[in-house]
Amino acid sequence: MSDVYKTIEKESTGYFKDKGSKFYSYAYPLSSEDEVKDIISNLKKEHHSARHHCYAWRLGTEEIKTRANDDGEPSSTAGKPILGQLQSYEVTNILVVVVRYFGGTLLGVSGLINAYKNASIEALNNAEICTKLIENTFEIKFGYEVLNAVMLVTKQENLNIVNTDFQIDCKLTYTIRKSESEKVEAIFQNLYGVSIEKIN
Repeated sequence: MSDVYKTIEKESTGYFKDKGSKFYSYAYPLSSEDEVKDIISNLKKEHHSARHHCYAWRLGTEEIKTRANDDGEPSSTAGKPILGQLQSYEVTNILVVVVRYFGGTLLGVSGLINAYKNASIEALNNAEICTKLIENTFEIKFGYEVLNAVMLVTKQENLNIVNTDFQIDCKLTYTIRKSESEKVEAIFQNLYGVSIEKIN
């Protein structure tokens, strides 16, 4: 299906241990890049004696942006394995942070990759992964004389009305599953006295 995506609804956690090093993992739903800084900052306060706070995120539903951060671990041993799991689980709008407490024994490159990967898997396995629709938003403008016809279409097509403004003229905003949006847009375009505009 081209108009669905997978994400998580709420925070989840995981834990992995190797040769004394402890890896605490956290998965968060994410709606914008701006949220990342605050989440990392709060985790650093909570785990102030931890040596590393490594993370990766994916944002977007069609054009997906990604970022991975090793936070002082050898290059590509932390952020990349975390991001790899986000891609493997096909989830987006999500941030996973893995906090490491060093246990005194070096794990080596392959050991680190394995640990960050497994810590991420633990958090994702404990998360409630859900499927959501990619939707488009439209605004239609019309006069009262076609109000009944417009409302009939919204009912028949089961549109999700997010805003109405009925003053001198009528304005209505609705969301619809992307794959059905063109069909409904054409119905409104064929209704005399209705103008329709795609918002996103």
